[in-house]
Amino acid sequence: MITVTSAQLSAWLALFIFPFTRILALIASSPILGNRQIPVRIKVSLALMLTVIIAPTLATQPNVDPASAPGFIVLLQQILAGLAIGFTMRLIFIAIEMSGELIGLQMGLGFASFYDPLNASFTPVVAQFIGLIAALAFLSMDGHLYMLAALADSFQTFPISSAKPSATALHTMAAWGGSIFTHALQLSMPVIGALLITNLALAILTRSAPQLNIFQIGFPITLAIGFATLLLSLHYLAPMLDQLTHTSLSAASHVLQQLSKP
Repeated sequence: MITVTSAQLSAWLALFIFPFTRILALIASSPILGNRQIPVRIKVSLALMLTVIIAPTLATQPNVDPASAPGFIVLLQQILAGLAIGFTMRLIFIAIEMSGELIGLQMGLGFASFYDPLNASFTPVVAQFIGLIAALAFLSMDGHLYMLAALADSFQTFPISSAKPSATALHTMAAWGGSIFTHALQLSMPVIGALLITNLALAILTRSAPQLNIFQIGFPITLAIGFATLLLSLHYLAPMLDQLTHTSLSAASHVLQQLSKP
């Protein structure tokens, strides 16, 4: 007769619940996979499938009961690790959407916005368009697979243990979050530069020919040049997105390394 003690059952449960918590936290906070339109049961099913694949490859985990106070602390550490990877990846799309907002404001389309059910807020049209293009490009370049590979490597960089994580990783995440303004400006710089030249040309035209109605001809010209420059700059969106993806994965790995330091 096979008998299973409560200690053995807790140990088996710990082998599954700790990696499952990290994986589910990543899926919930990551771009594309964490989309609100994806049903929760699909996210949980994906997390279960990944846990079944990854859990047998992990090293020996600490013998901690998940229902105890130390086990609760380990669960919080796994949530923090998963959120760290997902947050660093989500910042890429925040930077891209911010560049779309800057472009929309310069083109005079700051008032044109639609309700975004994903973020429960109003998003400018240009930002929503660039965000959709970036999401499709992210999937086409296997960015979601890179993210899952980083998740599997995170168990080696920041293994499951009861050690206290370092607080310096939070500063690294904040610094990476501040860089979204730089990346947003880099993405929107071609359109902003073209519209700046256009506005200067219209200002000179207004001074040389005051009888022209600059408000009547300026807005269509600004829109036409803005859309033309945006169309030409979309060709360079994929290389920039690929660079941001690898930079974000490096930042996530650096954060996890700092978390593992005492």
